[in-house]
Amino acid sequence: MDNGIRLIVGLGNPGKEYEDTRHNAGFWLVERLAGELHGAFRAEAKFHGLAAKVSLERRDLWLLKPQTYMNASGRAVAALAGFYKIAAAEILVVHDELDLPPGAAKLKKGGGHAGHNGLRDIAAALKTPDFWRLRLGIGHPGDRAKVVDFVLHPPRKEEAEAIGEAIDQSLPVIRPLARGDFAAAMHQLHTKDKGPAK
Repeated sequence: MDNGIRLIVGLGNPGKEYEDTRHNAGFWLVERLAGELHGAFRAEAKFHGLAAKVSLERRDLWLLKPQTYMNASGRAVAALAGFYKIAAAEILVVHDELDLPPGAAKLKKGGGHAGHNGLRDIAAALKTPDFWRLRLGIGHPGDRAKVVDFVLHPPRKEEAEAIGEAIDQSLPVIRPLARGDFAAAMHQLHTKDKGPAK
């Protein structure tokens, strides 16, 4: 079995004005996870973010909310990963995903950034795109010119509820990810809507 995930990065923008916007879906998940695992975020200047250390599957797991603004997320990720000698393959980045509808959540390793500035900056800072991603669907405005405005606004009520449900479905897969059982985590998340297991 591979090494498990040692760092989970939730992407978002700092500040009250961005708190409820679609671009902050990654923050929402790691905040929920910290609550469930009794972790508290603390400002860590050397990591350019808010970090929490929790324990899962008898392993230490770092949670990070970069406070650099989305476009410079890589600075925070590279600082914490470098300090604790965490490899790219041991990092999970949780982010909003335009190409999935609200309510959808998908796991993948590596790949492009599809125009997501947070992912682009992290891949550049780590010098590799081979980190894990948990993609939380937020839907697409239908027009590329409207994307920036779309991600920086709060989701509609029904969208927010669907994103909340996707986070609910994603949290249980963090345990196998921490163990390094990536196949089980992907199976668990990607077959969640196929009805009850036989």
